[in-house]
Amino acid sequence: MKFLFKAIDNSPLVVFRIFFGFLITCESFGAILTGWVKRVFIEPQFTFSFIGFEWLQPLPGFGMYFYFIAMGVFGLAIMLGYQYRIAIISYTILWTGAYFMQKSAYNNHYYLLLLISFLMIFLPANRHTSLDVNQKRIQEEKTMPYWINLLFIIQVAIVYFYASIAKLYPDWLDGTFTRNLLANSTEISALKKLFLQKWFYLFIAYMGIIFDLLIVPLLLFKKTRMLALLASLTFHLFNAIFLEIGIFPFFALTFALFFYEPETIRKIFLKKKPKIEIENLHQNFYGKRIVYVLMVPYLIIQLLLPLRHHFIEGDVLWTEEGHRLSWRMMLRERNGYITIQIRDLKTGNVSIYDYQKNLTDKQAQNLATKPDFIWQYCQRIKEEYKGKPIAIYIDCKNSINRKEYKSLIDPKFDMAKAKWDYFRHNEWLLNR
Repeated sequence: MKFLFKAIDNSPLVVFRIFFGFLITCESFGAILTGWVKRVFIEPQFTFSFIGFEWLQPLPGFGMYFYFIAMGVFGLAIMLGYQYRIAIISYTILWTGAYFMQKSAYNNHYYLLLLISFLMIFLPANRHTSLDVNQKRIQEEKTMPYWINLLFIIQVAIVYFYASIAKLYPDWLDGTFTRNLLANSTEISALKKLFLQKWFYLFIAYMGIIFDLLIVPLLLFKKTRMLALLASLTFHLFNAIFLEIGIFPFFALTFALFFYEPETIRKIFLKKKPKIEIENLHQNFYGKRIVYVLMVPYLIIQLLLPLRHHFIEGDVLWTEEGHRLSWRMMLRERNGYITIQIRDLKTGNVSIYDYQKNLTDKQAQNLATKPDFIWQYCQRIKEEYKGKPIAIYIDCKNSINRKEYKSLIDPKFDMAKAKWDYFRHNEWLLNR
């Protein structure tokens, strides 16, 4: 395993740290300026957190503004390499809290941001071109072990591979989803006319599969690397303009740093850094214990986690069981409606529960289409009627990609008695 600890120029990691810090700073302050923090954390009476994290709720009043300001400040510190270890650990804790605190505005790049933040805690990203070095808090280093480069390459390969495989289903292959997606992406009549051309939305559909499947192999080989980089720029800039998915397109582009020769990255971005002579490079054993104890198990989990839905009964596209944390990105359009009936078990009286009284429009939309939101909301209804014997019945129908509406929840099942299982199919959830 000596190749894992071969010393290489640490320029890719150093430059990545700078870009990473800049992007998370933009994400943090941008979330405030665009009103995202207000819509997601301040306006709701409560948030739908990840199951098991219901105790994790937003800070009262304007507390979440200060929360995201703190993340922005830590992002700046990461970018500058100032008190790096404190900054990256603090940012990771805060972003993990924000991530698990709500899922109404779920996005795969939020999950990727969490993973990369976690990895960056253990990497020597501030050993060059940083205030920590300039102010002599740490010793300057010009090299790093090869396993750091490899770690990022494997992580991004996992993301793209599973994203490609997830697209291999009928509504993607016949262009149904991409047609619907593109039709809603612009109000410019000429572009909309183009986007609704069958050849165009089929081209986008199949290029999405091909790009996700081949981008990493093409970046790995020197002869195809420039072509792959141009394809990445085109692909991600198209997504940034028409799909409005935040920093993800730019974040994804930064991973290209680890596919180029470190010397190339040094020449482009760190011109003042002296060249490292190959004959002077020796083994760099930084993080040897980290590799075997932490990174290898981490990568195994990352490889296995997206497979879990194959071991759960039903179609994940419909049931959503095993959907999150699996790189199933922008795969379908989901619409639905829901009616909640409360039956008083003493009197037999039945009433319709007004769920819109304490939910935002976005939360209500998710409630009508996401089984875990429905289960969590039923737990809140039980708390509201605490001490009173009630049964809860759900009439919920969903449509995938604007097709026929079908029942999502068993209307005869008392949801007051429903249990949630992360790893097996939930009996009250209907398969289509």
